[in-house]
Amino acid sequence: MQDSPPNPPLARQPALVLASSSRYRRELLERLRIPFEVAVPALDETPLAGETPEATALRLAEAKARAVAQGLPAGDSRTLVIGSDQVATFDGRQIGKPGTHERALAQLQAMRGREVSFHSALCLLDSATGRADTVDVVTKVRFRSLSDAQLDAYLHAERPYDVAGSAKSEGLGIALLEAIESDDPTALVGLPLIALTRILLAAGYPLWEKAP
Repeated sequence: MQDSPPNPPLARQPALVLASSSRYRRELLERLRIPFEVAVPALDETPLAGETPEATALRLAEAKARAVAQGLPAGDSRTLVIGSDQVATFDGRQIGKPGTHERALAQLQAMRGREVSFHSALCLLDSATGRADTVDVVTKVRFRSLSDAQLDAYLHAERPYDVAGSAKSEGLGIALLEAIESDDPTALVGLPLIALTRILLAAGYPLWEKAP
């Protein structure tokens, strides 16, 4: 979506909620040293028929934020809810979280020596107005051509069965990658902090100083 005009500074610092069950996103948000709470949204994350990876990621990021916002106490003070979703795409199809060792190995075998695109979508929802600012950050990754034995050994060492693409770039999985192309180095892990801080500042959120 197009960038919206910045909001005026907030009269008070609103509550901040991360709508996610991912510990990786929580750990990334902690880097900003701002107070926040975590709420786990309940929704079906199945892609819609004919939906592009970008559309899936953006839809789910906003849906997560709205699901959590709807569960906030009635009459609660203004809250900003962060929703995020990541969709990996390879050979024109979406790649989900493998869940098992066998599926993870099959993913890595198919992707070795190839390029994979990761769509890391972000939504900042203002509970007071219902306004949602969304952005999709694309990261292109090229995997190294490694042997089945090397891929199997990696999976046993790191067990990345809960991440799309079966490789944790913030850990040992970086050794599986030949190159990463992105405008936001944290996007691949699951929460694009450059994009997030931009829309927080546009919303008037005081990142470095206390609100008046």
